Amino acid sequence: MTIDLTPEQVLAAAGALFALVLVWRMGTRRARKAAEVARASARVVSLAGRVVFMAAAFVGVQWLVIANPGNTTLLIVVLALPDLLAAYVLTRTLTVTSMDTTKRRGDRR
Repeated sequence: MTIDLTPEQVLAAAGALFALVLVWRMGTRRARKAAEVARASARVVSLAGRVVFMAAAFVGVQWLVIANPGNTTLLIVVLALPDLLAAYVLTRTLTVTSMDTTKRRGDRR
C-alpha cells in the first residue's frame, strides 16, 4: 500500500499542523495570563479581609476601654496603638516594591 501525495497536499498538511501549534501556544499564553490575573485579585481580596478583621478588632478593644473609663494611660495606649501600626504599614507600603514577575525564556534582565 503506497500513499501518493501531491506537493499541495503536503503543504496543506504542514500548514494545518503549523496553525494547530500556533493556536495551542496562544491558548497556553492566555491561560497563563488568566492565572496571573486570578492570583493578583486573590491577593487583593485576602488583604481586604485581613484589613477589615483587624479594623474590627481595634474598634472592639477601643470601645471596651472607652466604655469603661478609669485608667487614662490605658486609654492613651489603646488610641495611639492603631495610629502607630497604620503609620508603619503606610510607610512600608510606600517605600518597598515587590517583584512578583516570573522569568520566561528569552527575557533579558
